[in-house]
Amino acid sequence: MPDSGLVADEAPDAVAAAARRRPGHVALIAGDTSITWADLDDRVDRAAGRLRAECPEGGARVAIVLGNTVEFAVTYFGALRAGLVAVPLNPGYTPDEFAHALTDSGAALVVADEAVHGRLRSGAPPLVPPSSLASGEPPAASAGPAPDRLAVLLYTSGTSGRPKGAMLSHAALDANHEQLDRIDPPVVGPDDVVLLTVPFFHAYGLNTGLGTVAHHGGTGVLVDRFDPAGSLAAITRHRVTVAVGVPGMYAAWSRQPDARQAFAGVRTAVCGAAPLDPTDSARFTAVTGQTVIIGYGLTETAPVLTTTAVSDRTKTHAIGRPLPGISLQLRTAGGEVLWQDGSASPAEDLADLDLSVADSAGTDPGEIVVRGANLFSGYWPDGAGGPDPAGWWPTGDIAYADGDGDLHLVDRIGELILVNGFNVYPAEIERVLEAHPGVAEAAVVAAADPDTGQTPHAYVVPALDPPPTIAELQVFCAAHLARFKLPRTIELVDGLPHSATGKVRKRELT
Repeated sequence: MPDSGLVADEAPDAVAAAARRRPGHVALIAGDTSITWADLDDRVDRAAGRLRAECPEGGARVAIVLGNTVEFAVTYFGALRAGLVAVPLNPGYTPDEFAHALTDSGAALVVADEAVHGRLRSGAPPLVPPSSLASGEPPAASAGPAPDRLAVLLYTSGTSGRPKGAMLSHAALDANHEQLDRIDPPVVGPDDVVLLTVPFFHAYGLNTGLGTVAHHGGTGVLVDRFDPAGSLAAITRHRVTVAVGVPGMYAAWSRQPDARQAFAGVRTAVCGAAPLDPTDSARFTAVTGQTVIIGYGLTETAPVLTTTAVSDRTKTHAIGRPLPGISLQLRTAGGEVLWQDGSASPAEDLADLDLSVADSAGTDPGEIVVRGANLFSGYWPDGAGGPDPAGWWPTGDIAYADGDGDLHLVDRIGELILVNGFNVYPAEIERVLEAHPGVAEAAVVAAADPDTGQTPHAYVVPALDPPPTIAELQVFCAAHLARFKLPRTIELVDGLPHSATGKVRKRELT
């Protein structure tokens, strides 16, 4: 692990450590602009001073509504250095979604471009443009936040239909880097140039992308909006060696004529956030000659849990095995352990872990239940829904282990829809649809989509005659939901199938 230069009771400051080790090394590239680690460290220091002046209360929440830009990195690392809690939010949120996240988190400040101001309702926290952070005075030297202090609130959709804030400590974020560092050969190292186009408001883009670059003191190439041809040009121009992507990106790249040339210098191609379709994976490998490393994780796990990098890197239809330092079990609904891999606990030395596969004969499907230092502290504000007293946390995902001990995702206990790797819960869309006066009842299920993996499909029972039009319902949803949550298709039906207890039987709709 890179030297942080901090005492044991302080959380690592990755930017400061990188600036000490390699001050002149390029930290971030954005278009024609590049800044070194020394430059970034100075900007982060000034941002920390301004944020601390604006939010003198330790642990205050700072909402960050910015794209994959240098300004995001400065604000994010500045908030952490100031002992504040970063709350990255999707810039595509609607006023309703902003209002919920800002109210629920109790954010004291919003760092965003002026364009966002029109979507913030009256009573929202003060808005500070990121450019103003450059005028801050570096804070007086003081001890950094304790490792177990809350660092980030990341909003992830809940089964209630309202996003919940997953509480990630400094220690949890850093633990995932340490776990990834133990993979041999390494996935990312200090001399890598990493493509950063997965959004930073997503745990994958934030910690596995931006956080990893800072952890190693490498170089990140910022791409704010994904475009297949444009991103390939950036890979070629900046000699990217590590691509961090989601399934839709690899599917799009595989159809580009310049893909082989662009990926000729790429050492590692990583895919996460959602399952990669085997056809897309095979086409990408055939076109570029690159095998994609598959990862699996959740916002609540900071985020990586398993990867094919620790098992068979060519088995792209699997999600691999747990990272070193993570224990994983497959359990039945009654709690019986079907299979386990790893034996990490807070009291054990990571170097002494037994990571052997417990059962090589293959298993029946069971729920993935995990334990490790990278787990979240529960949901904001009281820690509800977090790990149990023994440190175990049920993911809600169903998987089985094959004869080699590699895991394969099967289904989810909940009804999560993964749109380009982003969590979309049907309940949230159903709540919006049923608020329309012309809708009596709605049910939303996942439909396959060649570009995004999955997309929401809504069944709607009209409450009026004549019924609302499909276009009317789509416009109504667009006023209340981010674009990636919008139902691609809506179907008007006379009624929905119900169980004896009144629950919609969604399996009969698919």
